[in-house]
Amino acid sequence: MTNKVLNVGGNSKAIPLPPQYAGFEHILLDIDPSGNPDVVCDARQLDTLTADQYDAIYCSHNLEHYYAHDVPKVLAGFRHVLKDSGFVHIRVPDVDALMRTVLAKNLDLTDTLYQSPAGPITALDVLYGYGKKIAESGEDFFAHKTGFTPKSLLHALRQHGFPWVFTQTGNLEIQAVAFTHEPSDAAKQLFKLQVMA
Repeated sequence: MTNKVLNVGGNSKAIPLPPQYAGFEHILLDIDPSGNPDVVCDARQLDTLTADQYDAIYCSHNLEHYYAHDVPKVLAGFRHVLKDSGFVHIRVPDVDALMRTVLAKNLDLTDTLYQSPAGPITALDVLYGYGKKIAESGEDFFAHKTGFTPKSLLHALRQHGFPWVFTQTGNLEIQAVAFTHEPSDAAKQLFKLQVMA
């Protein structure tokens, strides 16, 4: 039986998943039907889907698009659709690292942090969402409504049903892999991440 990964807010299957998901069946969930997702759904409504059907949930740069009061509902939805042996893999901007970088380099919020395939990315883009995309689309969903530090993401995951959390930071990003039950050695090796104390 093939493992299934639910890619939450992945926009399009043309955007590749990380190599850890090689061999997984890729199920795309997005609120925007234009990317041809398998499931058109807001992540706050995951509890309306069939329970216990996914081995993994990959949520890359999507959780920060929800207000802080909606994050528990999204995480509860992740638990609802996730098998007991499964895990969530969350990637979000690291606001702590962003502020340290801005201060260390004496940058203004509108100064360029780095060049991306989409163009120059400013500190404001990392904090509030890619301004050019928001302006062009007129969609405020693309705006960031919640910021995370490694500590706040750890707290949110543990408080909402994921006691086993592995994290990694770098490139102004936090990656967390979280489990509802103690992970197997194979799962730990898959990501080579450290448990946060």
